[in-house]
Amino acid sequence: MPGKLIALLAVAASAGAFAAKPAVPEDPNAMRVLLAPVLETTLSSQMAGTLGTLNASLGQTVGKGATLVSLGCGEIQARASVAKAELNMARQNFVAKQGMHALNAAGDIEVANARTEVEKATGALALVNAQLGYCKVAAPFGGRIAKVYVKPYQTVAAGTPLFDLVSDGALKVRLNVPSTLLKKLKKGTALDVTIHETGKTYPAKVSAVNARVDAVAQTVELEARLNAAYPELVAGMSGVAQLANAQ
Repeated sequence: MPGKLIALLAVAASAGAFAAKPAVPEDPNAMRVLLAPVLETTLSSQMAGTLGTLNASLGQTVGKGATLVSLGCGEIQARASVAKAELNMARQNFVAKQGMHALNAAGDIEVANARTEVEKATGALALVNAQLGYCKVAAPFGGRIAKVYVKPYQTVAAGTPLFDLVSDGALKVRLNVPSTLLKKLKKGTALDVTIHETGKTYPAKVSAVNARVDAVAQTVELEARLNAAYPELVAGMSGVAQLANAQ
């Protein structure tokens, strides 16, 4: 019995000690934030085909216009050759009809039809050339590969996601704040952003304020831009922000 009594007293003492710890009050001026890239997109295949070697891997930095992967386009290239031949033939026929028309050997309708055939062949070649552009997936802006969805030599359908690409440079800060703070938060307002993962504070300025308040949560969405690019910061990190003069 004495042993049980001692144990109970020890548990009660530890519970009392825990309850006695004062709660750390939250700073009413702190606003939760999330870092995001200025540009981000998912690049998808615009045609069905078989991928070649991937020229980009997870985390790799790529420049604007860099080819990330190519697809096999033998069939489209063959159709392009046929379209070029048909256009050349239509042009030759049109020139011949014009010559015959000058000699009164061909009527106006024949010349007009020959001109239409040239226009049709020109459009067909333009269409095939546009499809040839789908054979390579290029980076629309410089940045880093955030995710790779496919493997080399994989056969994909049109619309299949291939890569997630995020831009380099200074990150933007997303935050939702109580609508009551709108009178203090305007475009250009200075903020101090503290990131949990690094434990550091970075200067930023409000760059955009949503034109609509969430009627249910009574909050408004804002964006801010960090004043510079910091190599240690990565999109997805979180933290809190305060008005620069509120510290």
